[in-house]
Amino acid sequence: MTTAAAGSPRTYQVRTYGCQMNVHDSERISGLLEDAGYVRAAESVEQPDVVVFNTCAVRENADNRLYGNLGHLRPVKTKHPGMQIAVGGCLAQKDRGEIVRKAPWVDVVFGTHNIGSLPALLDRARHNAAAEVEILESLEVFPSTLPTRRESTYAGWVSISVGCNNTCTFCIVPSLRGKEKDRRPGDVLSEVRALVAEGVLEVTLLGQNVNSYGVEFGDRYAFGKLLRACGDVDGLERVRFTSPHPKDFTDDVIAAMAETPNVCHSLHMPLQSGSDDVLRAMRRSYRSEKYLGIISKVRAAMPDAAITTDIIVGFPGETEADFQQTLDVVREARFSSAFTFQYSKRPGTPAATMADQLPKQVVQERYERLIACVEEITWAENKKLVGETVEVLVAVGEGRKDERTGRMSGRARDGRLVHFATGDLAGRIRPGDIVHTTVTYAAPHHLNADGAPVAHRRTRAGDAAEAGRAPRTPGVLLGLPTVGAPAESPAPTGGCAAH
Repeated sequence: MTTAAAGSPRTYQVRTYGCQMNVHDSERISGLLEDAGYVRAAESVEQPDVVVFNTCAVRENADNRLYGNLGHLRPVKTKHPGMQIAVGGCLAQKDRGEIVRKAPWVDVVFGTHNIGSLPALLDRARHNAAAEVEILESLEVFPSTLPTRRESTYAGWVSISVGCNNTCTFCIVPSLRGKEKDRRPGDVLSEVRALVAEGVLEVTLLGQNVNSYGVEFGDRYAFGKLLRACGDVDGLERVRFTSPHPKDFTDDVIAAMAETPNVCHSLHMPLQSGSDDVLRAMRRSYRSEKYLGIISKVRAAMPDAAITTDIIVGFPGETEADFQQTLDVVREARFSSAFTFQYSKRPGTPAATMADQLPKQVVQERYERLIACVEEITWAENKKLVGETVEVLVAVGEGRKDERTGRMSGRARDGRLVHFATGDLAGRIRPGDIVHTTVTYAAPHHLNADGAPVAHRRTRAGDAAEAGRAPRTPGVLLGLPTVGAPAESPAPTGGCAAH
């Protein structure tokens, strides 16, 4: 491939690493580039004109992964004059000019606070034939002011806040994403309605700590009100959120989940450790008793709730007794799934300089025991659903074996992955459609439904998928929340007062 011919649009590709926040940021990067006249590169294109890496800085090997990929692109760029490489995201915010020093063939480096600058930085780098590095220390505009090219016809992310006010000793995110900034409820609901108008059925409310939503405008119950207000959005069938923090979890949120029909009975609530001593060292301001108490309240209100979590093994100073306490909490909590991590030292975090860093072999051995414990529980919990009929929102790319097995896949309302046979409906079920099917087999990480579907409902999201039409939302002109009394605005329906 040569670079774009004169008069033809330049092509781009975005490569994303890390969390849901990065996935959503990449949708905004794509929207910005397409607004600027770029065209997404087809899968068959050997090399786009612009490659953007949206990076993560949380894991230990994040740096090696980025520089390895940049190294692979160096000879490709040499063969294709005019090709550009941009690096953004959390690792760019952390390493700044170090990226260009280590990989001088990179054209643009931008941070988490200035995604909107990318098209201009690409133009400037091309004009000046020199690398452009622009890292801001705080947001100038809320990311939702930016145009977005949504990746899914049926499900969408909606940011309700960015940044984090917590100071967990293992986490570098607050220093890279900044202090929490909250959007006004009316602005969030406007974006939700815009997505639903495009055919989206499921929305995930996204924040580093959704439970502290409202801190900027002084309403500690704002998140529960927002969930209830989502219940009044016509056409919105599923509402999820991630991630809450146990220290801020309030009973009104549990009530809102239980009483709002379109809010899914699924909860992702990071545990990190079951040891109170380790939680104290992590600066997680809750203890295992409080954590398990929240789970008990959730299950009392929603017996069918599926609860997932994050767990870190091998935090500095963790003893065998501490680890056993984590296993005890896992057994009592009965998680439907858990994201498990081996502690990795991140420069710039307090934990990186703590004494008693554990040997790799100790961490690995505990990690393997944790995985075995989690899978034993998740398999037992999944087996309880055999014979039950579940509602599945049909997805794209969830089942790697679907083509070989003749199945399709999607997520049940509780978030579980379901692989289902299509029966006589083969070729008629589209991503974004709704299927009811009966579970015939359970594995630790998924369910199978091998009989014919009980019911199939065609949806507007399925129509969009069939037409190859991805939702696009223009920038919602919000700006950042201001200090002081806000201007009067109409209250949204559903009891979620605008602030």
